[in-house]
Amino acid sequence: MPVWAQILTQVLLTAATVTAVLFGFWFWVVKPWLAERIQELIDTANEIEPKVTSGVQKGVAESIRQIPQSAWDGATRESTRQFLRFGSNLFENGLSTFLGAAAEEQQAARARSAEKRDR
Repeated sequence: MPVWAQILTQVLLTAATVTAVLFGFWFWVVKPWLAERIQELIDTANEIEPKVTSGVQKGVAESIRQIPQSAWDGATRESTRQFLRFGSNLFENGLSTFLGAAAEEQQAARARSAEKRDR
């Protein structure tokens, strides 16, 4: 066998051996280890959401219990007024309420009503 053929055979056998060892290491060592770690992460992530949800529900329930009834009365009255005011403005002015034209009209109306009061 000529020398060049022996060298070529040796290079090909070395490349095949290295490739086989790397693939074997990947499929029998690295890949199972990564799959195990990923499954642990998935399990941990699935456990976190219910804990956070129950913690938030518990915290909200406690904070609501701590608010005195008088605060609830004032807050609900004021929020109802704001909601009604917003609804009437939306009904009267349409989409311009969101775009800012209604605020300018309200300021002008307030100025007019202030002038009428001053007279």
